[in-house]
Amino acid sequence: MAVWALGINHNTAPVDLRGRFAFALDQIAPTLHSLRTNVGNSLGRQPEAAILSTCNRTEIYCAGRQHEIETTLEWLARSGQVNPAVVREHSYMLQDAGVARHAFRVASGLDSMVLGEAQILGQLKDAVRVADEAGALGTTLNQLFQRSFAVAKEVRTSTEIGAHSISMSAAAVRLAGNLFEDLTKVKVLFVGAGEMIELAATHFAARSPKGIAIANRTLERGEKLATRFGGEVMRLADLPSRLHEFDVIVSSTASQLPIIGLGAVERALKARKHRPMFMVDLAVPRDIEPEVKALEDVYLYTVDDLAHVVQTGHANRQAAVAQAEAIIDAGVQSFVHWMDQRGTVPLIQQLNQQTDEWRTVELARARKLLAKGEDIDTVLEALSRGLTQKMLHGAMAELRGGDAESRQRASTAIEHFFLRKER
Repeated sequence: MAVWALGINHNTAPVDLRGRFAFALDQIAPTLHSLRTNVGNSLGRQPEAAILSTCNRTEIYCAGRQHEIETTLEWLARSGQVNPAVVREHSYMLQDAGVARHAFRVASGLDSMVLGEAQILGQLKDAVRVADEAGALGTTLNQLFQRSFAVAKEVRTSTEIGAHSISMSAAAVRLAGNLFEDLTKVKVLFVGAGEMIELAATHFAARSPKGIAIANRTLERGEKLATRFGGEVMRLADLPSRLHEFDVIVSSTASQLPIIGLGAVERALKARKHRPMFMVDLAVPRDIEPEVKALEDVYLYTVDDLAHVVQTGHANRQAAVAQAEAIIDAGVQSFVHWMDQRGTVPLIQQLNQQTDEWRTVELARARKLLAKGEDIDTVLEALSRGLTQKMLHGAMAELRGGDAESRQRASTAIEHFFLRKER
C-alpha cells in the first residue's frame, strides 16, 4: 500500500485561497465520494481517503496501490475552481513516512497556528469519523489515524506543549483589551453558534462585558448559547439594522459568502458617530468582506492576522516541542515498520495456504494407511517423510539446477532459513 497526503494551511496559503477549499463537516461525505471516484479511475480501485478541513487547513489523506498525488491535486484544483499551478505553489505533498509524521504533528498541535492547541485533535477525530461512516476508510488509514490519536495523547501527557499556548479566542480578547480600556463597558456580538464562537464567547464572557448577543441562522441553537452566557439572541437577517449597537463583533459561520458587507459596516459607523469597532473574522471562507479593513474606525482581524499575537513564550515552547518531536519520531518508526510488515502479508498468506495443502494431502494418505491396518509408527514415519520432502523439494531443485550464480543464491538462502543456529 502507498500512502499520500496533499494539503494547504496557514503557513502555505492566504486565507482567501484556503476559503476556496473549505468543506463544512456535512459536505465531507459527498466530497469524499467525488474524490475517490476521480482518483480511483486511474487506479482501477477507489483509494482510502479522509479530508480534514478547518479554518487553518484543508488536507486530503489517501491510501492505495500506488501514489496518486498529481491526480489528487488536479481534483482539488477543480473542486475549488483554481488553476492546478496555483494549488501546487501553495500546497504540500507528502508520501508514506512523511504523511505519518505530518498527521502526528497535526494531531499533537505542533502544526497549528496556536502551538499546542487541543481543538485540532477533536476536528481530526470528526474528520476520521465522517470518513469511516462514508465507507472511505480502510485498514491503512485507520491505523494511521488511530496511531496519531495515541501519539497526541502521549504528547499531551508527557510534555508541556499545551501549557504555553494562547488560543485564538484569548488572543482576540487581548487585542480587544488593547483597543477598549474597560471591556465591562463594551457590547459584544457573536455571529454563529459553532465551536469557535462558543470558545470565543467563553473568553469574552469571563471579562464581564456590558452585553452579549448571539446572531445565528438557527434561533434554537443561538438561544442555547445566549442562555449560557446571559445574552440575547437575534436573527442573521437583523444584522444590518443592529450592527451599530456593538463595539466588538466576532464571526465564525459556515457561510460560503460574506454575511457582513462593506455597506453595512459603513452605515453602522455612521450611526455610531465613528466610534471604533473591533471585528474578528474567524471564518474560512471569510464572513466579513475584506474591504472593511480599510475603513478608518474599524479594527478587523482574520485568523491569519492573529498569528503574531499567539507566538509567545518561544523558549519554553521550543523545549516542549523537542520532547514532542521525539515522541512523534518513535511513532513514525512504528508506523513505517507496520507498513513494511503489511507488504509481506500476501506472501505469508500464500505460504500458509501451500503448507495447509501439503498437510491435507499427507493426512489423507496417513488415514488411508491406518484404515488398511498399517502399523501406526510406520504411518507416522511416512507422514513426516512426506511433509519433509514436500517442504524441501523447491530448495533441492534450486541447488541441483540453474547456473552457478543461481545455485549460490539458493545456498545462501537455504543456510539462512534452514541451517542457522537458534539464537
